[in-house]
Amino acid sequence: MFALNFLIAEPKFLLKTKFRTKPKLYKQIFLLCFMASKIKITFLGTSDAIPSARRNHTSIFLNYGAENILIDCGEGTQRQFRKAELNPCKLTKILITHWHGDHVLGIPGLLQTLALSGYNKTLYIYGPRGTKKYMEEIMKIFKLVGKYEIKVEEILNKGKFFETSDFYLEAEQMEHGTPANAYNFVIKDKIRIDKKKLEKSRLPLGPLIKNLKEGKDVFYQGKKYKAKELTYFEKGKKISVVLDTAVNSRIEGFVKNAELFICESSFGSELEKEARERMHMAVNQTASIAKKAKVKKLILTHISSRYEKNLNQILNEAKKILKESYLVKDLDVVEV
Repeated sequence: MFALNFLIAEPKFLLKTKFRTKPKLYKQIFLLCFMASKIKITFLGTSDAIPSARRNHTSIFLNYGAENILIDCGEGTQRQFRKAELNPCKLTKILITHWHGDHVLGIPGLLQTLALSGYNKTLYIYGPRGTKKYMEEIMKIFKLVGKYEIKVEEILNKGKFFETSDFYLEAEQMEHGTPANAYNFVIKDKIRIDKKKLEKSRLPLGPLIKNLKEGKDVFYQGKKYKAKELTYFEKGKKISVVLDTAVNSRIEGFVKNAELFICESSFGSELEKEARERMHMAVNQTASIAKKAKVKKLILTHISSRYEKNLNQILNEAKKILKESYLVKDLDVVEV
């Protein structure tokens, strides 16, 4: 029996249909054909190398359907999960941008919590060169109580490293004085069923709908139904995450046309020289790249405590270059 909120969301004609498929399969078909899952991003930590009373070390949680991806795991991340009312046992993957402490010090504690909480999935951990070695050291030092499988993969080249029929993950190498990666989460283009047109057609759910989604015309009760007349194209979406890095020529192409470009903002333009020396970007450089790359929204994170009393300084510098710029705080949620 379907949940009430699910029934309310369905087209009326579907409620009268005598299903030839099992309810569970019907629900899957309905979700696949009609409902686009949202990307939900929770900023668990938004500070730079030194956390403050208001900002935790960097960590970003991305949810899309059953996929729950943690990007970096700074100190205190597992506590931020509790504050955000998120269940760490739903984690599927961890993406590590680089192995500086403020981005990884929360890993041992999180792994232990998963073990104590009965985590029963395979946890996939991806990172730049050196990730396998560092993870081996963590496992030697911290003896986990409880067992689950952890698979670690080093992403050494640019391009896709994980892919499903629905989305893929890709990486690009950055420049930070230590191996570092940027990541894209990309939902693929899709063909969606037009609910109103399908209602008029009175086609039953099942293989016919699947064929329509694949762009194939179908026949039902002696009549031909054209896929192009019952479907529409839905453009995919890209979420780009570029944290600690010096300015480099690869960023613009990597984040091009992103729905969201999430980027570090440790330095204002007045500290551009210092940013360069420390292999970071100043906020004006970040915004300029975002504008050239034609991203829809720029999200500023990895905020230095030097700007805590005047956050508008950072935000306004970005907005002068790209109006759709936003500065996040801990536990902020962005949905796309």
